[in-house]
Order: sequence, then structure tokens, then C-alpha cells
Amino acid sequence: MNPIYNTGIGLYGMAAKIASWRSVKVRKMIRGQNRTLATLRRRLGNRPGCIWFHASSLGEFEQGRPMIERLRREHPDKPILLSFFSPSGFEVRKNYPFVDAVVYLPFDTPKRVRKFLDAARPSMAIFIKYEFWGNYLQELRRRGIPTYIISSIFRPGQRFFRAAGGMFRKMLRCFDRLYVQDERSRRLLKLIGVENVTVAGDTRFDRVTDVMRSTVDIPGFPAFGSGSRLIFIAGSSWEADEDIYAPWLNSHPDVAFIIAPHEFNETRLEALRNRFNRQVVLLSEWVSEIKRHKLSGGELPDHLKKVSGIIIDSFGKLSSLYRYADIAYIGGGFGAGIHNLNEAAVYSIPVIFGPNHTKFKEASDLIKCGGGFSIGSIGEFFESIDTLTASEKSLKQAGGAAGQYIQANLGATDLIYNDLFRHTSEPTDAETENGRRNASITQMQQS
Repeated sequence: MNPIYNTGIGLYGMAAKIASWRSVKVRKMIRGQNRTLATLRRRLGNRPGCIWFHASSLGEFEQGRPMIERLRREHPDKPILLSFFSPSGFEVRKNYPFVDAVVYLPFDTPKRVRKFLDAARPSMAIFIKYEFWGNYLQELRRRGIPTYIISSIFRPGQRFFRAAGGMFRKMLRCFDRLYVQDERSRRLLKLIGVENVTVAGDTRFDRVTDVMRSTVDIPGFPAFGSGSRLIFIAGSSWEADEDIYAPWLNSHPDVAFIIAPHEFNETRLEALRNRFNRQVVLLSEWVSEIKRHKLSGGELPDHLKKVSGIIIDSFGKLSSLYRYADIAYIGGGFGAGIHNLNEAAVYSIPVIFGPNHTKFKEASDLIKCGGGFSIGSIGEFFESIDTLTASEKSLKQAGGAAGQYIQANLGATDLIYNDLFRHTSEPTDAETENGRRNASITQMQQS
């Protein structure tokens, strides 16, 4: 990349090291990057030709996960590498069993890039959604390693489409093929001369459907809220979200609720519990009591029958708990952006979310089909949820629209996987750069 870009990356790395003195998250990232090369050598050994998946964070990983797990099933002997940039992805999935190695991606400086690729020796690189690192992309192209991006989505205001965005447009030309979520993205890319594009959809639809089919039972939950009018669930909730929905829950004692805070510690959990004017327990307390009394099915000890609020205090449970709810609120819309709408909508329940959703195609799609509802204030939340819960028909109609939307958008994983791996019994690790380019041209003509 040019000197301006490399200087910027260098400064970014220095700033991160300074921030690590105070930030636990950044400190984990720096320390993790320092262990990356040793991890690659230890976990991959002398096996060249791994398939490298890179995700910025946990959300992007979930988009790539269907591809990873299918590749592992169909090619169990093929080494797979997974890298993260953010601690929120790495720390949760560092022991992910479907890959051979999970590492932090080192900063995008020329020297670090060369060392990383020398140690990893990938035969293919697959970036997920929003990752554009100039030096990595250029070095992959220089080495003739086929490189792709999946589930990507583009908007007019992005830097690629600005007059001064030439440096970033060069990054796009390093991909052998871009698999985008929608037709608008394809048209935008065509305007800047990028035509090796396939509209494949979003692999998250496949992922949430897989999760729905493999949900695990939570002890005692079939009986939770049995005396309530309905069950409300809040996923990935921040304090700004709780300011919106907590007053409504406190004014509706006939509604049971489940809340999954986006991040939590003991202080956060206690403060959240104290927001409500009824008996609220942590999920760990609920499960512990059910197991202690050796109960199952619809049985509950007397003191748990009075519980109408549960706060999730562990990771990995939210996706299984959506199935017990009648309506969902998805957090993040009063901050950096909403979290995973599809994870709830797949259960055919309506979803409500805050105003910061313009970067998320599924939000606007759900609003259009009648399965999603955007609110910008407490008043708008009250109006939306009161309308939805006024009748069973309204709730079922909105939930049905959400579920149908998910079903209508399945298939991205099959399309991309078949496109990349269908033409050989082994994933592509020995194709020449020239042959790969010819295959890309053929695909472009077919798309």
C-alpha cells in the first residue's frame, strides 16, 4: 500500500499499544497478536494449503460459520485457519472445535503481513463482510492466493465510492470474487468498474436456521411465564435500551420477560435486576434451583413460580431462549448499531429495535414485510408494542412475516460453497493464478 496508508496503520498500532495500558480488551488483542505466529507454527505445523477465514468480530464469524462447518464436514482433512481482529470474537471462539487454529490477525503492516502469510501458508483466503486490509489483500494477490469476500454489503456513502477513494477501490480489485448480499451492492460496484461480483445473499440466514434446528432445552423453561399474558425477550441489551423498555415492563406485570445484556459483570447484573418491580433471577440461579430440586418438564419449585423475569448471565444461551418468547426487542439501536435480528426472527416472532439500523439490510427488509419495527423513543416503543400485543392476531401476523422473511432468504451458503469448491474433490489449493482468473471470468458471465 502507499506510504500514507502504512503510516496510518503504524500510528493505529501505536495508539492501540498506548490504549492497552488501560483497556483490558486492547491488552488482550496486543498480547494475542504477539502469540499468533507461534500458534500458527504449533497448530498448523508443516501442513501447507490451509483455507483461511478472517472475521473482524463475533457477528462476522457467525456469517462465516456455516461455510466453515460445511467445509469441515466435507473435507475433514483440510486444515482450516480462523482469525479475528477483535477480542470480542477471539475470546469467545478461541476454542472453536471446527478449525485447526484460531488466532488474532496482526496489524496490517507489510512486515507483519509477510510473516503471517509465511507461517499460515494459505491456499485460499475468505474474508467475511467488512474486512478490507490493504497490505494483506495486495500480498495475497502478489502470491497468487485466491481471495474472496462473502456476505458483503455496500452503501453509497462508503469510502470506495468517494472521489478520493482510489486507494480503497484498489483493495476491491484484489478479490477474485466478491459475494454480496444484494443487487444494490452489485450495481454500486459496477459503477466503479468492479464486476467480478455475485449476488449470493447473506449466510446468516442459513446460520440462524441451523441454530434454531439444534437448540437445546433450558431446564424448567417450558413452565416459565405460564401464568403470564406473553413473554418478552430482549437480546444484546444495553442500558440505553433498558431505558426504553423497562418502564413498559414495570407497567405490565402480566408480561414475563427474559433479558440478555450485551456485556455483563456482577455490578451490571445487579443494577439490571434492580430496575424491575418484581421477582427477577439470574439464569444460573434458575437452572441451579431446577437441578437442585431434580425437577423437569412443567414442574417448578414454589419460589420459582413467582419469578416473572430472568436475566441471562452466561454466553451461548440467548439463541435457544428466543423460542420461548412471543415478541423480541434487539438492542444496540441506541448506540453503535443493532445486533442480530435474524436470530430472533427465525422463530417467527416480531422484532423491535432502535433507530441506528440503516447499515443493516435485514432491518429495512423486516420493516417492509411487517415483521420488524423501528422505534426512536419510549413513546414510540409503547405505541409499537401496545399495537402488536393488542390482539393475538396482530402478534401472529407480524411474527409470521418475520419467519417467512428468513425462509425466503436461505441458500447463500450453498451458492457460495458450490461456487468455490464444487469443481474439484479437494478445495482449491493448487490452482494457478491464471486458471483462477479464467474461472472468475466464466462465473461473471454466468451471473
